[in-house]
Amino acid sequence: MSEKKTSIGGQALIEGIMMRGPVTSAMAVRLPDGSVDLESWPTHKTKTTPWYKKTYFVRGIFNMVDTLQVGFTCLMKSADKAGMEEDQPSKFDQALAKLLGANANNVMNAVAVVLGLGLALLLFVVIPTGVTSLLRPYVAAGGALSLIEGLVKVAIFVCYLGLASRVPDVKRLFSYHGGEHKTIACYEAGEELTVENAKKYPRFHPRCGTSFLFLVLIISILVSSLISWNSPLLRMALKLLTIPVVVGIAYELIKLAGRYSNPFTRVISAPGLWLQRLTTAEPDDGMLEIAIAAMKAVIPEDKEADNW
Repeated sequence: MSEKKTSIGGQALIEGIMMRGPVTSAMAVRLPDGSVDLESWPTHKTKTTPWYKKTYFVRGIFNMVDTLQVGFTCLMKSADKAGMEEDQPSKFDQALAKLLGANANNVMNAVAVVLGLGLALLLFVVIPTGVTSLLRPYVAAGGALSLIEGLVKVAIFVCYLGLASRVPDVKRLFSYHGGEHKTIACYEAGEELTVENAKKYPRFHPRCGTSFLFLVLIISILVSSLISWNSPLLRMALKLLTIPVVVGIAYELIKLAGRYSNPFTRVISAPGLWLQRLTTAEPDDGMLEIAIAAMKAVIPEDKEADNW
């Protein structure tokens, strides 16, 4: 039984899981009647990978945007397939559909993305900088202010995840997240993909998006320590401009953590693995069945094609 590091990754959906392989991507969703709906499509739109998706420290931001776009699309699809849509559209939905016609869903999805990004900027840029700026008269050292700002960011992040994990629907999503990790771990261990085999593996994985987000947070703290505190507004603007740099560094580190197991990568992975105690939960057999269905659909014929 051989072990490997696979490049296949996934995302928990509403009553389902999406997996992305080197050639094929797929999403499996549990339908209201209990059956499994499986949909697949080519992972890449073109046969050749653009240079900006291969260049170190540049590829991170572009791959992250691509992952967010695909993930959000699959999340919306899974909600429809799982029967989460309203039986009767609200008056607002009806008016919007009448006004925008076939574009109504696209507009609503775009609005949701903008609101989500706005909330992220508010929580992790505006509030930490604003709160810490109030302490400037009492804390002279810029390094100390940056440390306080970083602690505020981490506190907001952990509290947000902790509160979210208590919402029943979100906790169920997190259980699918755990099922995704167990299935990938089972595949990497070289075992047959069955529910019983997948159960044995941990629900934590070093390449998880939670670990990536925490790395982004930590690196942003380090980068922010180099930015002047002379003007809170200028500081926020400069932090926004450095986001591609922060994401690029975090992406390369998460790639290292997924490829190698040594003291350095274990230190990198440790905080993210701990946070996965909040963002994953133990899946039931049905969830593992969904994860396995999505996983089997994306495993390439060439066994070397998905090597990390």
